[in-house]
Amino acid sequence: MNLFITKSPTAALEDSHDPQRQLKRNLTAWDLSVMGVSVAVGAGIFSVGAQATSEYAGPSVIISFILAAIVCGLAIMNYAEMASTIPVAGSAYTFSYISLGEIVAWIIGWDLILEMLMAGAVISKYWGIYLQQFLQFLNVDASLQTKAGALTIDWAPVLIVTLFTVLLVFGTRLTTRVNSIFTILKVSIVLFVVVVGAFFVKGSNFHPFFPPSQPIHSSAPALQQSLFSFLSGAAPTRYGMYGMLAAAALVFFAFIGFDVVATAAEETKDPQRNLPRGILGGLAIVSVLYISVIIVVTGMVSYRDMARVVDESNGKVSASLALAFKMVGANWAGIVITLGIVIGLTSVIMVLLLGVTRVVFTMSRDGLLPRGLSKTSRWNTPARLQILMSALIALLAATTDVGVLSEMINIGTLSAFVLVSFAVPVLRRREPNLRRGFKVPLSPWLPIISGLACIWLMLNLAVETWLRFVVWLILGMIIYFTYSYRHSRVRRAQASGTSEEPASPEQ
Repeated sequence: MNLFITKSPTAALEDSHDPQRQLKRNLTAWDLSVMGVSVAVGAGIFSVGAQATSEYAGPSVIISFILAAIVCGLAIMNYAEMASTIPVAGSAYTFSYISLGEIVAWIIGWDLILEMLMAGAVISKYWGIYLQQFLQFLNVDASLQTKAGALTIDWAPVLIVTLFTVLLVFGTRLTTRVNSIFTILKVSIVLFVVVVGAFFVKGSNFHPFFPPSQPIHSSAPALQQSLFSFLSGAAPTRYGMYGMLAAAALVFFAFIGFDVVATAAEETKDPQRNLPRGILGGLAIVSVLYISVIIVVTGMVSYRDMARVVDESNGKVSASLALAFKMVGANWAGIVITLGIVIGLTSVIMVLLLGVTRVVFTMSRDGLLPRGLSKTSRWNTPARLQILMSALIALLAATTDVGVLSEMINIGTLSAFVLVSFAVPVLRRREPNLRRGFKVPLSPWLPIISGLACIWLMLNLAVETWLRFVVWLILGMIIYFTYSYRHSRVRRAQASGTSEEPASPEQ
């Protein structure tokens, strides 16, 4: 039983030319950059920086964001190399299949499904919540929920998911054009908020840049502690050097999402050139936006004052950019920021719907999931699969409390980052002659450092998140050994002595 059987790059590229399972290459570097910005800039840009400032790091949170951007940049460089080398759908799943073997690919594909399903449901849910808040700002009394017996259904997530599903069914290019409009609007709102907020910045609020460390008297249950704290028994602290590093772990998750862009590799024109430019260009734009926002929010109000307001509210008020504006008397900013969040989350949903479908599409094309799921429509999109995945996301968002599973997004993403980082030097050694549109410098050291940094971030996630993750992996292993192992096209090809299993007419 060879669980680490690999798929050849040639077979992966040949699969992308199957006329019944072929995607159309029509995306440019600009489309990919916009996709990256759209998935990484959502509600978090208006809240996570303020939270990290008041609760963890004080003004040194600026360094936290720079560190987070560097760690994310290291991981994304690995994606840029792999995607430009093997420009097919599937992202980390495909890269792992070719370099690390089938069992690793299955695990990472299963993790990506978890990440994007949860992210799609969570973001869709919050889109409806912020839409309700925006309507309240405008004094519009509209209910976005419906009672069905004991069940409460949020129909706003269903509405937005349905809209983008229709666009994605008719073509990725059309959807990216609509997405570009939303992305330009939300970036404009972010820049407007930064410019206006700059007029309230005071130099005194940046001092002390490294506040002295303080212990945190936490009453959180053991399962809600980070795995590192649980295993080491270390007492949690905030501010100082450790506070700054803890903030870096928190704000790192504001940058994730660029791995989703790599799922569109098979739909990219001239992928060796456009994929690295699009992925890295999007990360550069996002980094500038986040760092600009955090400089403004840190300079507008003292971190002590914001922390005091949050503590005195007994959880009713959260640290955010809107709170910073309110504290300086600019209450009107709440309307603008809420509108920015609604627009921001809109484009995030679109990219996640595309991403999860492309991962399942590729796993299906390889036979690890039912082959019928990977058939494409006359618009060269996996229409039936897109509708199925979108319906599942809409159902989760409309009928469940998805907030408790939001950290599952982070652990799924980081596990993919780890394996892609380690896959880069492995593929360099196995396939040194492959054409690479981009090469990670200082390999294998930078990829290894990237993987280790992501492992450290995973250790900062809660114990209960790790337990749920283990349960998800066990479920995935059951499916793999009862179905995927026996239906793997690569495994069947090896057994028959051919380079690739031919597709039968009925498949």
